[in-house]
Amino acid sequence: MRLPLVLFLIAPLVEIASFIIVGQAIGVLATLALIILSTMLGVALLRFQGAGILRRLQSEAQKGLDPGRELVHAALLVVAAFLLIVPGFFGDIIGILLFIPFVRDLAWRLIKPRIVVQSAFSQGGFRTARPADENVVDLGNDEYQREPDPNSPWRDPRIGRD
Repeated sequence: MRLPLVLFLIAPLVEIASFIIVGQAIGVLATLALIILSTMLGVALLRFQGAGILRRLQSEAQKGLDPGRELVHAALLVVAAFLLIVPGFFGDIIGILLFIPFVRDLAWRLIKPRIVVQSAFSQGGFRTARPADENVVDLGNDEYQREPDPNSPWRDPRIGRD
């Protein structure tokens, strides 16, 4: 639990140091241009890759396969785009690496043993039926009518006066 906290606290320092190093090497305007370019690249890649992930999720669902891998890929793509959109060169490097399918597959192999993907998925597709609950009574629109409670503290005192 301490490692994510330490990384969260150190990340801004690393990003500031990368700004200084890159700014000294190529100049302030070029550094700002790179930051703007990486943000636009992140947004464009998210739009392009996001549509592909949705198509692959739909394809896996139609084939009756477990969509866990594609869900993790989609989550990693969102993280990658976020890292590219947020200013910083170190985060940009990690974000660009996460856009590479091989790196996402490697991350999936590392994550897969540690997570369990549960879904309402069966061989024929997604299940829509819920388990029956004997305490639930379904009523039609003509069988139930809601009337205002005259003793409610939320009622408008101007309504219902004679």
